[in-house]
Amino acid sequence: MKVLVTGGTGLLGSRLIPQLVGEGHQIFALTRSASSRPRLEAMGATPVNADLESAAQLALPTIDAVVHAAALFRFSGPRAPFFRTNVDGTAALLKVAEAAGAKTFVYISAAGIIMDDRGTPIRNADESAPTFPNHFSAYLASKAQAEALVLAADRSGFRTIALRPPAIWGPGDPFSRALPEAIRSGQFAFIDRGDYAVSTCHVDNVIEAIRCALDRGGGGRAFFIRDQDGLTFREFIASLADLQGLSIARLRSMPYWLASAMGRLFDTIWTIMRKEGDPPISRSLMRMIGREFTIDDADARRELGYVGRVSRADGLRSYGELFVRR
Repeated sequence: MKVLVTGGTGLLGSRLIPQLVGEGHQIFALTRSASSRPRLEAMGATPVNADLESAAQLALPTIDAVVHAAALFRFSGPRAPFFRTNVDGTAALLKVAEAAGAKTFVYISAAGIIMDDRGTPIRNADESAPTFPNHFSAYLASKAQAEALVLAADRSGFRTIALRPPAIWGPGDPFSRALPEAIRSGQFAFIDRGDYAVSTCHVDNVIEAIRCALDRGGGGRAFFIRDQDGLTFREFIASLADLQGLSIARLRSMPYWLASAMGRLFDTIWTIMRKEGDPPISRSLMRMIGREFTIDDADARRELGYVGRVSRADGLRSYGELFVRR
């Protein structure tokens, strides 16, 4: 197949493209940066100069499918850029993809779009759970709105599917890279000791689900995907810290209500002072990682043939190899 991939140099795209190329697919990759071209070419992809904000003017070659993995992801910041990139960009990409002959459009959504504003714990949710397109988190709101556009675009000859992974982890992910400094500096603190269950999805399991969705599955559907292994947030952090020779034994903890209030305060300070980047604590971050969040991916296993073949142990071993090389 001829497949257009967005987000090709990110954690997911940079592992997806070589696998698709290795399977004999011809890959085109959207890029807005000249510096990304050599990296994409080294992976075997043909760069296409454009970004999501200019997708409406994009002239694509003839393609068979799209994997839309690019998104503006931050925990804080002005709302408008999130909707311009994640919503308007997705809407434009849907149009130009169909015009270029694409028969399948796979959108990488986010499991967190079913999180409410109040911090309600979520246990074994399935796809019947409501989404929150007006969430206080601009990222979650924009992803919910974009997913709705993707599913509504499904029609005969243009099959659209949304995959909803929870926290994506794997070698090179931003969270594991930032964890050592956060622990050593004392900035990291658990919420309610981290003793609540969470669902995660290793990056290679997300890729497995994408490959399944390119081949099968009813259109106009969203599918949760996750790792087979369950664990608590504390166990997840401990496993990543242990690989890097760090201990979580002395990390402090705070209640969710306090963490959320502190996040709101930091968000306000960052906005007033127009600081760059995300604050160390934000309300959105606390909502995403501070409460029980588990999902049921039975539909993906039944209808897409998704398994989640990378176990927790396998995923941790791949991290260990990276840290050893450092």
